[in-house]
Amino acid sequence: MKIRIKKINEEAIIPTKGSDYAAGYDLYSTIDDVIYPHHTFKVPTGLAVEIPEGYFGGVFARSGLATSKGLRPANCVGVIDSDYRGEVIVSLHNDSDKYQTISKGDRIAQLVIMPYLAVEFEETEEIKETERGQGGFGSTGK
Repeated sequence: MKIRIKKINEEAIIPTKGSDYAAGYDLYSTIDDVIYPHHTFKVPTGLAVEIPEGYFGGVFARSGLATSKGLRPANCVGVIDSDYRGEVIVSLHNDSDKYQTISKGDRIAQLVIMPYLAVEFEETEEIKETERGQGGFGSTGK
C-alpha cells in the first residue's frame, strides 16, 4: 500500500522503519524544545498524510523514548483519521521529574497504519447475555 505524504516543513523527515518487519514508522521532530516535568508539549512533524478510507494512523509511543526519558504520547495512542489533512503533531507528555529535551530529527513516536470497521449503533432494550456478564476490572483473574 502506498501512502501519500506531504512535507509542510522542508526540514521534515519522511517516516522510516527500524527493521524490515517493524509495524511502526518513526515520526521525527522538526523543532528543538524542552518538555517540563509532568507537562505536555505539541511536537510538530512537518508532515501531512493521506490515509486511505477504511484505515487510520495510530500514533504510538517509542519504547526507547518512554523508558529512557519518560516521554510518551499524552493521549497514549493518537488517531489520525483518513479525512484529516493537517500537520501530524505528536502531543508528548513528560512523565519524569526532569526536564527533557527534544531536538530536530529526534524520533518522537511511531505511526502504524491500521484498518477499522465502520459501524452503526442500534439502540435496543436488551443485549445478549454472556457467561462473563457484567464482570469488569479484574474479573477474569490477575
